[in-house]
Order: sequence, then C-alpha cells, then structure tokens
Amino acid sequence: MTDASHRDAPRRPGTIVTTGTGRVTVEPDIAELRLGVAISRPTVGEARAAAAEAMTAILSTVSAAGVERRDIRTSTLSVQPRYDYRDGKPPTLTGYDLANVVVVTARDLARLGDVIDGALGAGATSLDGLTFRVDDPRPAEREARTSAVAEARERADVLAAAAGVTIAAVHDIVEAGAAPVFPQPKMARAMVAADAGTPVEGGTTEVAVTVTVTFRLG
Repeated sequence: MTDASHRDAPRRPGTIVTTGTGRVTVEPDIAELRLGVAISRPTVGEARAAAAEAMTAILSTVSAAGVERRDIRTSTLSVQPRYDYRDGKPPTLTGYDLANVVVVTARDLARLGDVIDGALGAGATSLDGLTFRVDDPRPAEREARTSAVAEARERADVLAAAAGVTIAAVHDIVEAGAAPVFPQPKMARAMVAADAGTPVEGGTTEVAVTVTVTFRLG
C-alpha cells in the first residue's frame, strides 16, 4: 500500500473504555425459611401418621400468622430405615426415620417472629435457611443502572480532559448484571421461652450493577 493510500484511508475515531458500578440499598420485604419435622417410629405407618400430625399443626400456626398456602412449598419428604449395628452383629431393623420439610415465604416481616415461634411451638424440630430478599428488585436495579452509567461517564470525562480530547458519543454499553447482595439475618435466639418472642432483623439488601461503556471520541 502506498503512502498516498495511507493518507486517503478514513481514520477510525479513538475510544475511551471505562466501567461504573451503581449501588442501591433497599430494605427487604420478604423472608424465606425452612421448617421441618423429623420423626422416628417402629413402623412406616406410625412415622407417617406422627409426621403428618406434627406438620398439620405447624402449617396451621404458620397460616394463622398470615402466611398463605401458596407461599408454603414442600422441599423434602423422605423415609429411611434405621438399623442397630451394635456388638458386631448383623444390622437389625429398629424403625424408620421420616423427615418432612417445607419452605415458607413470609411477606409480612412484622409477623415473622410469630411464624417462627408458632412453628417451633407446634412441634417443628428444624428451622434453617432464613434469608431475606426484595420481592420486586426492578426499581432498585433501574436506579443502580443509572448510577453505574453516570459513574462510567464521569471517569471518561476525567480521562478525556487529561488527554485533551472530546467525547462525541457512546459507542457501546455492556452490563455485567444486577447482583443483589443479601445480608446475613440476625436471630438473637433460635429458641426462646414461651412468654418471649423471637427477635429477627432483616437488615438491608444492596443491589449492585456494573457496566462497561465505550465512548467514541470526536
């Protein structure tokens, strides 16, 4: 290629590439937790009946605390034989262990303590997986995206001014994705006396969005 062709070829405008992260702090409005019963009985029928009675009582108290049935989902239902391996003898069947676990979504956080206390009082033998989240994170995500783009533009303006160039337009935007960061729930006491409630705090949730923006120079 000749020097003339080099001079005649259109010049590609330069670019500046920056990243920005927008963060928005919101209060969660939904809690999810796992409640379960573990029953051991000599026969499968006895284990099933005892577990059904206990879970019925648990679901009744959970519903009384304002949780709708559509927000209760069975996550585990299992039956396992139990053997005695003592004295080096062949294993002897001694009974059956039945586990029934449900996932409960509480939409009224003010009554979450009632859900927990009611379930434990009704016979729940396990309570775990307590998490908090935002039912509709889209408004927070929109705000975080706006902040992320603004931060990327601010960085680009600083670089452009330092280099003595001018930003003409946005060439490309790539979003890394909205990433909600959930707090660790704080439960002061897992089990308390009958005349005291279980204090549960949801804390706050941070929604973060990171974008990479390519700016075209004039």
